[in-house]
Amino acid sequence: MPVISFIVTFLYWQLLIGLISLFSVNFTPQFKLQNMAEVILMPRLSDTMTEGVIAAWHKKVGDKVKKGELLAEIETDKATMELESYKDGTLLHIGGEKGSKIQVDDLLAILGNPGEDISKLTTGKPATGGKPDMQKPVTKETDTPDKAEGDVPPAKDSLSMDLSKMEEVVLMPRLSDTMTEGVIAAWHKKVGDTVKKGEVLADIETDKATMELESYKNGKLLYQGAKEGQKIAVNDLLCIIGEEGNLDVNAIVNAAKGGSKPEVKSEKSEASQAQGQKEATTQTQTNSQESSQSSNSGGRIKASPLAKKLAQEKGIDLSRVQGSGDNGRITKNDIDNFKPVEKAATAQPSAKSTSQPIISGQEGHRDIDNSQIRKVIAKRLGESKFSAPHFYLTMEINMDNAMTARAQMNEVSDVKISFNDMVVKAAAMALRKHPAVNSSWMGDFIRQYQHIHVGVAVAIEEGLIVPVIRFADQKTLSQIAAESKELAGKARNKKLQPNEFSGNTFTVSNLGMMDIEEFTAIINPPDSAIMAVGRIKEVVVRKGEGFGVTNVMKITLSCDHRSVDGAVGASFLQTFKKYMENPVTMLV
Repeated sequence: MPVISFIVTFLYWQLLIGLISLFSVNFTPQFKLQNMAEVILMPRLSDTMTEGVIAAWHKKVGDKVKKGELLAEIETDKATMELESYKDGTLLHIGGEKGSKIQVDDLLAILGNPGEDISKLTTGKPATGGKPDMQKPVTKETDTPDKAEGDVPPAKDSLSMDLSKMEEVVLMPRLSDTMTEGVIAAWHKKVGDTVKKGEVLADIETDKATMELESYKNGKLLYQGAKEGQKIAVNDLLCIIGEEGNLDVNAIVNAAKGGSKPEVKSEKSEASQAQGQKEATTQTQTNSQESSQSSNSGGRIKASPLAKKLAQEKGIDLSRVQGSGDNGRITKNDIDNFKPVEKAATAQPSAKSTSQPIISGQEGHRDIDNSQIRKVIAKRLGESKFSAPHFYLTMEINMDNAMTARAQMNEVSDVKISFNDMVVKAAAMALRKHPAVNSSWMGDFIRQYQHIHVGVAVAIEEGLIVPVIRFADQKTLSQIAAESKELAGKARNKKLQPNEFSGNTFTVSNLGMMDIEEFTAIINPPDSAIMAVGRIKEVVVRKGEGFGVTNVMKITLSCDHRSVDGAVGASFLQTFKKYMENPVTMLV
């Protein structure tokens, strides 16, 4: 019996030890995994995005979040997009409040279990949007140059500021996919003005359009990074909006300039120098007025559109005209009263004694600063013409049936359908059958697009812009007509948004309304082809045993030979011709 009791006791303890080991192996790692918080970084939501603005939080700190639920709305450089959670948990930390900016790959939020220690994950950043502590001194030692009299010493923490995370700082946004800098076309607010959220701050001239920049917060405009006509690079300091007295503007300006003197002081010194020069030259003021320019600091001549037109018609150099309007603006009366021949007449008094007629004309020229749009047009089309081997295919299309069909469709359509709308529709449907034309040369490969976005070239005062009709092959002629008219109007009024003039896979350029019979167009990158459309004209042709009149239109397809071969382009034009000469097939 003692032996049996010993064996039972031994087996009991062995079984108990085995159970303890099993529980320690199976449950200990799971407990550790459950306490690991998940860090969510600001994602790159577009190919050109460098930072995102928190448009709205749909969860607050402490709320439970399920996988797939909406966390926040992120405003990128192209659109406002929804960000969903990819795991379950509790929202423990947010990287910025509503309206704050967060760089791509910086801390956006932390999900985990309630009460979990996340101090190591936040790295000391506040949960209120990452505003820098402007009162905290910088411990890093730096060499300080000798301070001149009247200089403002740079703020100690100016070099440590992350301006992109300060709600009060407005940086120059990237308003198009190719934009590298913007020109201040106009300020709608001046320093000291109260600004409300949604009000227009300034008009920014980009490489593609002039766009309105709205304020995303309330406050007072404390600083402007540039005057009208001056350039600011993307992500450089544009302006500061905040509460007066609560912000060290000089420190922010120093940080933006890498520790240089605030621009406020440099403006004062420039003003004092200008005052000294003014006092020294008061005796020669009358002579200098004849050659003074009515321009701002950026060198642009301020003149009304009518004054510019009259000056061009009369051959008057605007730089020699003294403006009488606001801030030296040249008006119609200034042009009408301008007398450029007086100086020439006094310089040659002996000419009156000769019998030869006096020629009052004078040689001259006017240098016009290139706008951002003009610079980019020159750069991109120059690159296209000299890097892409162009070849051209011209075809003549009988437009009799198209003219009849258009008249019938306009009887029932709410929107007037133009011939260009029919060209866009026919080209889009032909692209669907010839995807090789709907492509881009990418260097190591050719990218064929599954979607069809047709760009329509629109002439504006500064040059050319190409609004895009997206998914043109899937839209009716009435929808294309309405969208074309809306986009063309926005283009001429400089109201186009970035997503409305980017993403084209094919382009149509039409000069038929200007009585151009045919022309060749330069390919609009990144497209592989562009179609140039001429006017519709009547020609005499042989019909049966006699002669008759028919309407024809010439089109020329410019192709990039790297991605589109001659036979491919020709086949595309044959399909396009079938649609245009039998428009009813486009409705099937």
